[in-house]
Amino acid sequence: MLILLILLVVLLLAAVPSWPYSRGWGYYPSGTVGTILLILILLMLLGYVHI
Repeated sequence: MLILLILLVVLLLAAVPSWPYSRGWGYYPSGTVGTILLILILLMLLGYVHI
């Protein structure tokens, strides 16, 4: 679970549009990371993922 949280933080930092290589990507990467975060929270609430 810790590895998944670290990976999520790295993806959030990489999706920030202020970085030069990701400036033209728009909101697509952050939307994908948001969807992954929403699914993770839902799985935690349903009891499938334990912290």
